[in-house]
Amino acid sequence: MTTTEQPVSGAVSTARPGRLLAAAQLAASLGDGAFLTCSVLYFTRVVGLTAGQVGLGLTLAWAVGSVAGVPLGHLADRRGARGAGVLLSVATALAIAAFLVAGSAWTFALAACCYATGQCGLTAVRQALLAALAEPRQRTRIRAHLQSAGNAGLAIGAGLGGLALLAGTPAAYVAAFSLDAVAFLVSAVLLRLVPFAPPAALPLPRERGSATAVLRDRPYVLVTLLNAILLLRMPLLSVAIPLWIVSRTAAPEWTVSALFVLNTVVVVLGQVRVATRVTGLRSASRLMRRSGVLLAASCGAFALSAAGSSAWVAVAVLVAGALLQVLGEMLQSAGTWEIGFDLAPAARQGQYQGFFGTGTSVARMAGPALLTTVVVQWGTPGWLLVGTGFVAAGWAMGPAVRWAGRRG
Repeated sequence: MTTTEQPVSGAVSTARPGRLLAAAQLAASLGDGAFLTCSVLYFTRVVGLTAGQVGLGLTLAWAVGSVAGVPLGHLADRRGARGAGVLLSVATALAIAAFLVAGSAWTFALAACCYATGQCGLTAVRQALLAALAEPRQRTRIRAHLQSAGNAGLAIGAGLGGLALLAGTPAAYVAAFSLDAVAFLVSAVLLRLVPFAPPAALPLPRERGSATAVLRDRPYVLVTLLNAILLLRMPLLSVAIPLWIVSRTAAPEWTVSALFVLNTVVVVLGQVRVATRVTGLRSASRLMRRSGVLLAASCGAFALSAAGSSAWVAVAVLVAGALLQVLGEMLQSAGTWEIGFDLAPAARQGQYQGFFGTGTSVARMAGPALLTTVVVQWGTPGWLLVGTGFVAAGWAMGPAVRWAGRRG
């Protein structure tokens, strides 16, 4: 072991490792905020791709990324999460740079697959690194700080991306993409400064099928599936609600951005406080139940926003729905972090976090088409159906967690 790799034992009890993780999250999220704000318009207006080609490429990319999460997480378990995080951050930066030279649908799809693989792998590796450095009782609280830092970065990045949209020139789009690539390189440097955590020592290093052990853990698979249902709140906010506002309500179009800002601000200010309510699996399951109820209530409010012709009434109802939604989001996030960490074997945190993170990829892939059909086209019955799904998933999480807790 070199002198620069001092293994740590115990918790992230000092402030420095936590600050480095938060700074790395902030940097990457700031870049992503700029990228996500103007990427679709860059690909369609500058590169010349059709909306269908962009959608198909991104769907394929997130499918590939979700599959890659488990083996990349397993790699982090065997070789060390810090080094894997640095390599994946650099790989993501290179994938973003590749977008700038993509001139056709297939080169765009290839770059998108590399980008999504890096992002999904990073999600697993960051979780594994946090699990290695922090005591179990501290993980959810630290993860909440990382979430707040990430949301703050997204907000700042989105503002910078908005400047690129305002300029509307190819050079402005290139600047936004370049900012994202540089941000991931900065994140790589910050992760390199995090204390070294030695790789997990598996009981049977050459055990057949050990790289996919999570796929045989049926309770954990069920928990991941239920979490994926609750994670449909993400495309609900980013895809379904904007389409609902412009096509079904009297609210002005600026309401879409206002709801995004509201969501971001509330998460930045409230996520850490909500996370302090989690003290174990029982409290985490309780938060998941309440999350399902709040998300269902937000669906009811969004459905009501289409009633009447007053723009200001519609805005008020939409804001009420957005507040219910973000409260449900914070409860779900805090509960999910505790459950995902606590139910994963210590020696396979990377692999398990890689699989648990597929819930996000599944929601990103299936959510837009599903919610556009169910909510935007069906209207109120669709909102009620989605709300029922949230309640059912939230309430089913408790029995699923208890089953997973008994499996060992």
